[in-house]
Amino acid sequence: MSIVYTPVPTGIADHLRKGKPDSYGLLPETQVSDGGSNPCRHCLKMIPEGEPFLVVAHRPFDTLNPYTETGPIFLCKTPCERPSDLTAKPETMNSPTYIVRGYDRNERIVYGTGSVIATPDIQERAATLFRDESIAFIHVRSASNNCFHVRIDRSGMPSD
Repeated sequence: MSIVYTPVPTGIADHLRKGKPDSYGLLPETQVSDGGSNPCRHCLKMIPEGEPFLVVAHRPFDTLNPYTETGPIFLCKTPCERPSDLTAKPETMNSPTYIVRGYDRNERIVYGTGSVIATPDIQERAATLFRDESIAFIHVRSASNNCFHVRIDRSGMPSD
C-alpha cells in the first residue's frame, strides 16, 4: 500500500497568512525561527533560522466531536510551496518517535490504533493500520507534546 503525507491545506495556510483568525478565533502570532525546532505544517520543511513564522491554533478536522483536538502549529509566515512528492517522509519528521493514530470517517479515534512509533517505522505502521478499512486517515503527532504534524492518507485520496 502506498501512503501520502497530507500537509495543512493551502487554503487554510493562506487564510492564516492574511491575518485571519485561527481555530480559536485568535489572530496568528508571529515569532522568529531558531532554525531547529519550528516545522512548517504546510511545506513540511523546517523554518530557517531568523525567518518569521506563525503560531496558530489548528483543528485538523472538518467536524466537531469529542475527538476533534485543537492545538498549536507553526506555518511559514511568507507563502511556501507544498511538497511536490507527498509520498516522501517529510523533512519535519526529525524526532526519534511520534504518536501515530487512526481515525474513522466520522473523525473519531479508532481505539487501539494509537501508539508511539519510531520515526523510521511510521510508513510501515500506517500501511498496517490502513489494512483496517474503518480507518479513513491517520495523524502523526508529537510524542512529547501531542501537536499535530501531518496527516497520512491512502494514495489516491484527495490531499488538499
